[in-house]
Amino acid sequence: MSRSSASLALLTAALFVAASCSESPSPVTPSGRTPAFNQSGAPNPAAGENPNRHFFAVRGASNGAHGGGGGGGGSTNTGIYYHGGPVIHAPRVQVIYWSAGTIYNGGPTPGATGAGSTDGSLIGVFLRNLGGSPYWNINSTYTDGTGAVGNSLAYDAYWADNNNAPVSGQSVTDAQVMAEVTASFTQNGGPLNYDPSTLYVVFSDAGVNLGGGFGSSYCAYHGDFTWNGNDVKYAVMPYAATYVSGCTAGTGISPTSDFAAAAEVNVLAHETEETATDEDLNAWYDRRGYENADKCAWKFGTTQPGSTGTYNQTIGGVNWLIQMNWVNANSGGCVQHWP
Repeated sequence: MSRSSASLALLTAALFVAASCSESPSPVTPSGRTPAFNQSGAPNPAAGENPNRHFFAVRGASNGAHGGGGGGGGSTNTGIYYHGGPVIHAPRVQVIYWSAGTIYNGGPTPGATGAGSTDGSLIGVFLRNLGGSPYWNINSTYTDGTGAVGNSLAYDAYWADNNNAPVSGQSVTDAQVMAEVTASFTQNGGPLNYDPSTLYVVFSDAGVNLGGGFGSSYCAYHGDFTWNGNDVKYAVMPYAATYVSGCTAGTGISPTSDFAAAAEVNVLAHETEETATDEDLNAWYDRRGYENADKCAWKFGTTQPGSTGTYNQTIGGVNWLIQMNWVNANSGGCVQHWP
């Protein structure tokens, strides 16, 4: 991904050479931070633009600079550095399906709200079972000095909002996405609840340009903003299958029963683990500004064929193809599980 502070054009520009180091994963407070970079150009508060975003670039493009501008941080040798900010010790997720129709097979009925346990889509299956898996446990190697990211992830609730939902061909600004998230706390008594350890994930339907640069510059992004004095973490999750070559691992991935959801899960894993380890964009990233999942983007490790398609992980009894994640231990590296 890339932090919100250089131009979106820069996101698709140069490829950077990956660096890998080797040291202790202990957090070290940096002496200071460099100015933030805003990937979509200079912040425009009048337009409601949020400078605190970190983008997952389309395949083949550089993930660009982090909000902290990369550089410095703790003197570790794992290839990723601590910059003093918090991690989420007990991560939680709530989901907004923003569409007039059901986005993924088996998903919530438009207009409905409910517990995450009742989300019948593959997105729901994945989120309910990701916490506690050896894959998610990679994130437990990241700490902020008061504790580590826990090997747990609670999927608490969803809101399938079909009120004035964006349609195919429509471009939705980041300001509109943030307004949708805040509406989930306030509209009709609040279909979702605010919680400081929760990531609010916004999904849209096929063909919607969610955030304004989907497909041309990024596949998804995460960030944070302030609402009523509260720090809100959110992830913007456009319909990845709209751009098969740029935002998916290609057809034939498991589970083939819903290619769109299977493709989305890979991007969702990326955003969720980055939020857990760099919730306010000031915790863990490397000298190029890459967060943990950036360092392993589109790298899947050993895969195998299956009756439901190519996969490399089995989570919740389902085979998935999910990118590896960077482990902050030993000399670091992209792994499929920890330990």
